[in-house]
Order: sequence, then structure tokens, then C-alpha cells
Amino acid sequence: MKIVLNNREETIEGETISFEELMRYKNFTFKLLVTKLNGKTIPKQERETTYISNNDEVLIIHMISGG
Repeated sequence: MKIVLNNREETIEGETISFEELMRYKNFTFKLLVTKLNGKTIPKQERETTYISNNDEVLIIHMISGG
């Protein structure tokens, strides 16, 4: 399937993948992440049960604080 991940087109094997699986596959390991699917925010507790399909737009942002 083809998706847009952080404004880049990506090809992922299979017809669907959960947010959690995609984050492991793409090595998103930072603890503070904002996740969106087609513009809708996906809470951390819903990442395992939210599935990404062909042509979906996915945004995964690392939250970093500083001073």
C-alpha cells in the first residue's frame, strides 16, 4: 500500500498496518510523539487499534522540550 508519512510518499507491504506496527517498522522510538491520521489526532492508547490503509496521510511528530 502507499501512504504519505510526514509529507513523504512511502510504500508499505500489506493492505493495512496499525499505528503501533508502523512506528516500530519505521523506528519511531521517542517517548513523546504526536500522531495524526488524515488530520485527526490519534491518542497513544488508540495506536494499537487504529489502522492505516492505502492513500492515508500519517503524521508522526517528536515532541522535544528545551530551555
